[in-house]
Amino acid sequence: MTVTRFAPSPTGYIHVGNLRTALFNFLIARKAGGTFILRLDDTDPERSKEEYVDAIKDDLEWLGLTWDRVERQSQRLDRYAAAADALRDKGRFYEAFETPTELDLKRKKQLNMGKPPVYDRAALALSEDERAALRGERGQGVWRFKLDHERIEWTDGILGPISIDAASVSDPVLIRQDGQVLYTLASVVDDTEMGVTHVVRGSDHVTNTATQIQIIQALGGDVPSFAHHSLLTGPQGEALSKRLGTLSLRDLRAQGVQPMALLSLMARLGSADPVEVRGSVDELVEGFDIARFGSAPTKFDERDLFPLTARVLQGTPFEAVKDEIAALGVPDAVAPRFWEVVRDNITVKAEMAGWWDVLRGAITPQVADEDRDFVAEAFAMLPEPPYDAGTWSAWTNAVKDKTGRKGKGLFLPLRHAITGQSRGPEMADVMALMQVKPSL
Repeated sequence: MTVTRFAPSPTGYIHVGNLRTALFNFLIARKAGGTFILRLDDTDPERSKEEYVDAIKDDLEWLGLTWDRVERQSQRLDRYAAAADALRDKGRFYEAFETPTELDLKRKKQLNMGKPPVYDRAALALSEDERAALRGERGQGVWRFKLDHERIEWTDGILGPISIDAASVSDPVLIRQDGQVLYTLASVVDDTEMGVTHVVRGSDHVTNTATQIQIIQALGGDVPSFAHHSLLTGPQGEALSKRLGTLSLRDLRAQGVQPMALLSLMARLGSADPVEVRGSVDELVEGFDIARFGSAPTKFDERDLFPLTARVLQGTPFEAVKDEIAALGVPDAVAPRFWEVVRDNITVKAEMAGWWDVLRGAITPQVADEDRDFVAEAFAMLPEPPYDAGTWSAWTNAVKDKTGRKGKGLFLPLRHAITGQSRGPEMADVMALMQVKPSL
């Protein structure tokens, strides 16, 4: 049974970088008919907020990324404490008391000597009396996992064969001085006890994965299949991390990006396959292959989402938007035809309102000074609505005969005066939907 998980911290909103991880794990689980767990990393009581828990769920539901169950790490603290005790019993867990300043000085000294800046395990040489004295002086220490200094190897689902010398890595801190369990331990315990079989996450976790593999083995668990996707950059290759706060899913949603536009892009971005708009999450599942993704940094440009959104809207049936169209005040009798006419000429749904303003005469006509008399004369020749599909042709032919104008000189000023735009739907279709006679 394939089991995957998405483990966000409810300390902020999901952004596009988080989404990539969530989507890959979701698609792997669904393609295998397995289980997708939403696991909230809420062990930090100061920063974790219920509003972010609700927002994470809301964003995933908006995208159609449904989970099979929710787990909260804050409700599993007893399991982490038990794992910590097991590691102590095995001699793989030790308390250390260095201050951040002392650790920084040690790192600088090692670098000056040409050595890797890893923790020197000085705490292992402390006697019980020395530990007690340090606790009395400094309070509780941090708890570090003692790595076996050997090569840690695995075949990564994206990066291929990985080999990391554990001696080049500091023994990781798993429990802070204040007793808070850190992600590295909590994740290992959860993955092991929840039977997680596949873990996909960012390539910035590769070293972390190496240490977690040893922790999993020390606790007697089965090591999952790991895959590390590339990190996103901006369109020019610049670091995206500083901008991720402005690329939250709810911000993109507020800008009108459609779920399938976002999912279609993220399911292919950085892979060997072209980006293609898909009609449903099921179609994404069917075409997904983690092995098709590369390790190079992946350029992301949010502007690419808008042409994709336009294409999604072009394929959207009326039933899916009828409530939003009704909310604009479009009469039921013309609403289906209204959607047929405007959906090929909008980028986001919000632009529907502008076209309804055109049809109900709520825009200020845009007329060049040199065309004002011509447009006034043409409007005077136009009868009152209702109009039909033949109105535009009959009217412009009559205007041509009277004024002598033809071609662009005839059609463009009239289009601009009626719609306020130089391009858009066929004017025959626009006229057939006009609710009032246009006027200057």
